[in-house]
Amino acid sequence: VKAKEGMTILQAAKSVGIDIPTLCFLKGINEVGDCRMCIVEVEGRRGFATSCIQKVEEGMVVKTNSPSVLEARRVVLDLILSNHHIDCLTCVRNGNCELQNLAKKFNMHEIEFEGEKIEHEIDDLSPSIVRDFNKCILCRRCIATCKNVQKVGAIDCINRGFNSCISTVGNNSLNNVNCTNCGQCIQACPVGA
Repeated sequence: VKAKEGMTILQAAKSVGIDIPTLCFLKGINEVGDCRMCIVEVEGRRGFATSCIQKVEEGMVVKTNSPSVLEARRVVLDLILSNHHIDCLTCVRNGNCELQNLAKKFNMHEIEFEGEKIEHEIDDLSPSIVRDFNKCILCRRCIATCKNVQKVGAIDCINRGFNSCISTVGNNSLNNVNCTNCGQCIQACPVGA
């Protein structure tokens, strides 16, 4: 594959029709490699590379569909699903959910890493936006859209580790912070959180 200097592996792959799955990636808005769904193998390097942020290099040999890459992506997806409320049949995004589409693509019928789930209160105080953090996969697309596109910054990732969640300063309702109710976070969200 010929690629321009500065292109990412993901861009180079897309330019020749190679599909690499992503969840957190939003071109020009959120290019951070947080979800790890886009991992690939780069020959001569240890571990996996996140294709949405890894720049191409002269002579680079990349494996996008090897058994180890596919298994690693399946494990990543399983871990994401393990803390996601799976109420797909009643979810407003049913049939139009990027996470659901990836679960179908990877033939996921059971969650191997089933464990403790964090229960969050639904924020329905805003006149136009209902936020269900129980569906959130921490992709941070909503944060990037709010900060980088709308220039508002009403939401961010709070807490650390297993307790991380997307919320507002002080974990207040969107109704009680500088949210402009533009709805761009809704558009950016891959799962309907």
